[in-house]
Amino acid sequence: MIPLSLLGRGHSNGLLQRLSSLRPALSAQRSARARVSLVASLGHLTLCAGLLLGANAVQAADADEVKIGFIVKKPEQAWFINEQSAATELGEQEGFEVVRLAGEDGQKVLSAIDNLHSQGAQGFVICPPDVRLGPAIMNRAKQYNMKVVTVDDQFIGSDGKPLADVPHLGMSSYKIGQQVGQAIAEEAKRRGWNLEEVAALRISNNELPTAKARTDGATEVLLQAGLPEANVFDSPQQNTDTGSGFAAATPVLSKNSAFEHWVIYAINEESVLGGVRASEQYGLNADQVIGVGVNGSGAAFAEFSRDKPTGFYGTVAVSSTAHGRESAQNLYQWITTDTKPPANTETSGKLMTRDNWQQVRQELGL
Repeated sequence: MIPLSLLGRGHSNGLLQRLSSLRPALSAQRSARARVSLVASLGHLTLCAGLLLGANAVQAADADEVKIGFIVKKPEQAWFINEQSAATELGEQEGFEVVRLAGEDGQKVLSAIDNLHSQGAQGFVICPPDVRLGPAIMNRAKQYNMKVVTVDDQFIGSDGKPLADVPHLGMSSYKIGQQVGQAIAEEAKRRGWNLEEVAALRISNNELPTAKARTDGATEVLLQAGLPEANVFDSPQQNTDTGSGFAAATPVLSKNSAFEHWVIYAINEESVLGGVRASEQYGLNADQVIGVGVNGSGAAFAEFSRDKPTGFYGTVAVSSTAHGRESAQNLYQWITTDTKPPANTETSGKLMTRDNWQQVRQELGL
């Protein structure tokens, strides 16, 4: 810049005059820019406020739109149909949605969890097809920040112990098994059987802790009642349905034809019914067989409704309706109130026979 002192007097006076004439225009430009900046700032604040209000509105909607999954390992079995139906009914009453899914194996379970995530579910109840899948299932659930409650069968960790951090609702398998054994022992006594001459068909699945605990409990009571341990025949099954029970029982019955009286027990009534059907094919009459199952579902109701009694004497009924409803309720409260359910909730059972099945069914809401 050239100092004014180096310019002539005339030049400097002219320059000053021109600068003075520019001041009003410059001031007007500055005011206009300030107004534009103020308007832009107000617009930005309005936009931010709108976004915050919109986010809060979305959060409120999410809180009101709870969606959970209910995944079961055997969707065709009456027990699981009752559980899912009870959970769905509760959801309709409480205002949340229940998505009913099947998980017959590990891959289907993981696909079901992916499905639930795509639908915006916040958690799920599950009866797993294999309790050893617990860690893998929980890893997938944690990826999606989903809460998990198990029902009936409890997750097992790599150390062989239950995953205590996953809330569980189910029956005490060992105690239920003891009820089965007690019912068999009392009926055998009523019929006047000598337990030393009775054979026990234990349809087993020792890889499933629930199944092993139930059959172990029944076996303990029968041994205490006087059944010789040598008279207990294991009959391993690959599944837990009637067909699997039939396939497991048939070779055991044919190899031990010396026994005229048999007692049959397993993880559930479907498996016991498979053993009863095998005994009928083998030629045993209803008065030669005492089969007692666990659950209290449609399979038992159908058997009790037959015109003539069969070797299926009874079942220790547990409310599948209560299991479905209470497990869904626990998950819903956990999602909406952040109140985590107890680590393990156990339910009890009641003996259901041909004589009282309708009454017990009504009492348990089955």
